[in-house]
Amino acid sequence: MYTADALHWFRDDLRLEDNPALSAATSHGTTIGLYVLETPGTGVRSLGGATKWWLHHSLRALATELAEHDIPLLVMAGDPRAVVPQVASQVGARFVSWTRRYHQPQRDIDATVKDNLRSAGLEAHSYPGFLLAEPWEVRTQQGAGYKVFTPYFAALDKFLAAQQWEGCELAVGKLGPGAGVAATARMIDDLALLPTHPAWREPDWTRGLAERWTPGERGATERLEDFLAKPDYARNRDFPAIDATSNLSPHLRFGEISPRAAWQASSSETFRKELGWREFAWHRLYHVPTMTQDTIRPRFQNFPWYWMPRDGASHPAAADLTAWQRGETGIELADAGLRELIHTGYMHNRVRMVVGSLLTKNLGIHWRHGEEWFWDTLVDADPASNAFNWQWVAGCGDDAAPYFRIFNPDTQAKKFDPDGHYRDKWIPDRHSPAYPPPIVDLKESRAMALEMYRAC
Repeated sequence: MYTADALHWFRDDLRLEDNPALSAATSHGTTIGLYVLETPGTGVRSLGGATKWWLHHSLRALATELAEHDIPLLVMAGDPRAVVPQVASQVGARFVSWTRRYHQPQRDIDATVKDNLRSAGLEAHSYPGFLLAEPWEVRTQQGAGYKVFTPYFAALDKFLAAQQWEGCELAVGKLGPGAGVAATARMIDDLALLPTHPAWREPDWTRGLAERWTPGERGATERLEDFLAKPDYARNRDFPAIDATSNLSPHLRFGEISPRAAWQASSSETFRKELGWREFAWHRLYHVPTMTQDTIRPRFQNFPWYWMPRDGASHPAAADLTAWQRGETGIELADAGLRELIHTGYMHNRVRMVVGSLLTKNLGIHWRHGEEWFWDTLVDADPASNAFNWQWVAGCGDDAAPYFRIFNPDTQAKKFDPDGHYRDKWIPDRHSPAYPPPIVDLKESRAMALEMYRAC
């Protein structure tokens, strides 16, 4: 076992640059990194299949980058409330740092870890770095959290303009006791994050993910540089056939790049609003920790969406849900997006809104079924954005224009995929007899949905 002066507990901050918590640890002497995969029983939701794949490769990349500074990375699974104090004691660390988290189950764990470490006589400190602003720093004049995005973003923008941001790069040279990358790789493999691990016993579905993505801090930096060279983001971002978006969402989700690095790199108001929307989701989760399970608007809690029994019992809408998951609804733009998701772990944001509206409003299926599917298949799925955006599209979340927004997939296709290039790429059989007919009448189901929402 290594010995060191400080321990940095990595979570969703898998980077070296602009990482205040890691910088604080290295300022206290030789440093060791630790990652703990939280196991069932901690109250923290287990990762989905796509985010497990990403985490595996991101940890591999992090271990290599830390080794350049002689900082070893220890990787294990368990309950951080026991693991972090135990590791700190074993390595002789007197200082422990981490980047803050904002969902209540995570905050409860972090508070207990801090108490346990301080009771043992160690210094323990949490730092910002995952968000642009802490949830308690952007509030209404009444001291509450914002519920509407436009005034929220105005307040956030004003707050950030007043900040004096300073970089916190790591010092050059030896910052740890020496690193064994091969040993860390074995620890990562033992987490069984990939479907190729014997514990999974399922085929490898990750080839498309590997073709599309390069997890890790260097991959994030390359994505940002590539994005900054793209023209006309504001005009082209809604067209799924055009590679106009930043593709930074999974890198931000795992903290491979800081949000303030992205904010400072681009002066585009449209792009900054996208970063602000991510921020808004996390601030809302901080203030409404139940939104991952319960509707933000209480009057929709008992809305009659179809809910599939957990015991496997049959349900009339089960076939529709399966067709939606597979991208076999016969509704082209939705099918294209859902097939893109299965292959790459990603879906264009405009199309996410379309498939979400189709599921919850045209098919009448509970938003949580969609949220759970995205949780398992998206490489950028996180507790805040995933639930927040599903509630937004379902009409039960925070929204200035709520339930009556129903996206017509055919209209959206004509407007944002006019030449059919996106649909041709992901549905090569869309003009053949093999392609299924629509499973729902969009006009009739829209009318039924509006009637149900008005009655709620």
